[in-house]
Amino acid sequence: MKIKGGLKTRLLIGIAIVAFAYLRKCSQQEVNPYTGKTQAVSLSPEQEIAIGLQQAPVMTQQHGGLYPNENAQALVDKVGAKLVNNTIAKKSGYQFDFHLLRDEKTINAFALPGGQVFITHALFSQLKNEDQLAGVLGHEIGHVLGKHSNERITDANFWKLLTMGASVGADLGQLANNIGQQTLLKNGRGDELESDELGVKLMIDAGYNPENLIGVMEILKAAAGPNRIPEFQSTHPDPENRIEKIKEAIRKYKK
Repeated sequence: MKIKGGLKTRLLIGIAIVAFAYLRKCSQQEVNPYTGKTQAVSLSPEQEIAIGLQQAPVMTQQHGGLYPNENAQALVDKVGAKLVNNTIAKKSGYQFDFHLLRDEKTINAFALPGGQVFITHALFSQLKNEDQLAGVLGHEIGHVLGKHSNERITDANFWKLLTMGASVGADLGQLANNIGQQTLLKNGRGDELESDELGVKLMIDAGYNPENLIGVMEILKAAAGPNRIPEFQSTHPDPENRIEKIKEAIRKYKK
């Protein structure tokens, strides 16, 4: 059976695009010095920092601005600085800044690439002590050191190219896109567990009690309520499973 010229050309172009996407991702592989994990990353630390600084005002505005209390912000800054200056984070080259957001409804904390770390007052107000705050901020520093945003951006670009190649070659673009989304979902759960482990190590090295990170998980569990989404439908592991992994990390790093 002969393949028509137009279709043959499309197949060759599609194969070339897929091959390029694969080779480029292979060339981006490197070992993360903080996790020991081999990952594909396409952004330099300077680019990560630039993206974080550019997006920080946008994220702040989306959460109602900064919380208007200098003492509360000073506590966040103090704990953040202690976690950075006494741990592996200090030599990372990232520019860590810590922001207490005005948001009183959303119990959340997150980090942008390059070191911009945020915690909402809704979560901050439920923390019982400085060690729990260190647990939250340590976890978010872990996302930065783990280069998780960098990895997600690299993966997204890979799947865009793969989808383009499959679409051109054999109209399989939707299938490739679906596979890509599933992969990103799985990695997202792994990122959370990895950041929990890094957070435990950072807490111990900075002189905080890592057991308090378990208390943070209890707060998140209570906030989600009895009708929380099952783990397999969420990008985050269930708090109960995270607690078990945190206990393992404590046994691993605490001497």
